[in-house]
Amino acid sequence: MGKPTGFLEFPRKTVPYRDPVDRLDDFLEIYSAPSDDHLRSQGARCMDCGVPFCQSATGCPIDNLIPEWNDLVYRGRWRDAIDRLHKTNNFPEFTGRVCPAPCEGSCVAGVNDDPITIKNLEQAIVDRAFAEGWVKASPPARRTGKRVAIIGSGPAGLAAADQLNKVGHAVTVFERADRVGGLLMYGIPNMKLDKGVVRRRLDLLRDEGIEFRTRSDVGVNVDPDGIVAEHDAVLLATGATQPRDLAVPGRELDGIRFAMEFLTGNTRRLLDGGPDRARLDGDGIPSARDRDVIVIGGGDTGTDCLATSLRQGCRSVVNFELLSKPPSLRSDDNPWPQWPRILRVDYGHAEVTERFGDDPRVYRLLTKAFLDDGNGRVAGVRTIEVEWAREGGRMIPRELPGTEREWKADLVLLALGFLGPERYVADRLQLECDERSNYRAAPGRHATNVPRVFAAGDCRRGQSLVVWAIQEGRSAARAIDEFLMGCSALPAPASA
Repeated sequence: MGKPTGFLEFPRKTVPYRDPVDRLDDFLEIYSAPSDDHLRSQGARCMDCGVPFCQSATGCPIDNLIPEWNDLVYRGRWRDAIDRLHKTNNFPEFTGRVCPAPCEGSCVAGVNDDPITIKNLEQAIVDRAFAEGWVKASPPARRTGKRVAIIGSGPAGLAAADQLNKVGHAVTVFERADRVGGLLMYGIPNMKLDKGVVRRRLDLLRDEGIEFRTRSDVGVNVDPDGIVAEHDAVLLATGATQPRDLAVPGRELDGIRFAMEFLTGNTRRLLDGGPDRARLDGDGIPSARDRDVIVIGGGDTGTDCLATSLRQGCRSVVNFELLSKPPSLRSDDNPWPQWPRILRVDYGHAEVTERFGDDPRVYRLLTKAFLDDGNGRVAGVRTIEVEWAREGGRMIPRELPGTEREWKADLVLLALGFLGPERYVADRLQLECDERSNYRAAPGRHATNVPRVFAAGDCRRGQSLVVWAIQEGRSAARAIDEFLMGCSALPAPASA
């Protein structure tokens, strides 16, 4: 695939983000436009590696045909490239922007060199396809007469809806928010995924016959038993939206918010009123404007909080991480083709460094208490440093006496992950949950204990990546189609 000697001739060169100096003044996407020559040379680096680990179990969960479309980009066959990309991925414009690219971690070229820029190539293919008008609505030629309800319009729900609609089922998607898209619309900032990109795909799905009902909170203002009774099958794709809390003294103080509340509030204000409105308090969600911000927890959500706080005009921002600082290179216990657990500088970290001069992350910090300003608002955070030690086969943090410190803060954002789906739908349907509080449904089958009710995505497998949500939605769609029709022509994902 690609040029036989390409990986020897061309170094890895990612498509750069827009300059931080420019992008910090707006909420526009951070990406720049690459040249065709740049993309072709990067596609040329894809090796004829024999076993493409990039699309294996350690690589791409949706089994993207990565070497094939890398080769097609190298040869300038862009129209063919989007056809190969859409064969396995319903929404490459989403994964090309927000996926951390486990495929690149498994790339054979990365064994002793740098991996192919797979994520950049994926985004370039789909963006060009939309620009050229190659992506068009294609409603099914016939309808089966079967009705399917999908609860939740995030990536799992949308992928399942797209697949089930393709084979002719009538699909209705119920979304509790005022806009469709779930995590894609409100959980990911506009800088990483422009909402016009989301709406563009949603418009295609509508044109293909999928019905969307917003402000429909099943279990609150929509009867779940009625949904089940009125449809031949129901898919729960509600996500893992129960945030992990931090039970330390002072947690009740005003000014301590969950990260997803903060990000959702910013995006809603941005969409409703523009950038100036996004920088102000509103809807009960504080802005970071003129505030000292502390983000507790790393990962993508923590990074998004850093970047959003900067654009809102924060006075300062610090990011607490409980774990140790990762190494710059793979450690011996983290060999290829595993996901490399190494130090990464994401867009938010680079932006904070540009604005304030230092990387915002402080490692091995345990939060002990939130400090009161005397009026019921948070004024700071008390921490202690920890060291990690193995005990009973597990790594545990041990506090280091004499390392206590107080940090100034009047806005604290908790980015500590999620514990599973909210329970009110499960309680109303008497749905069984597993030991991690996720909806119990076997992988591949996706059937719950309630007849005709299925589950997919983060609500079934736990908090994960957008690409895994798409895989779950596609897998569930095949299982539902088999249930309704006795067999299915939809592809069976190889990953589980």
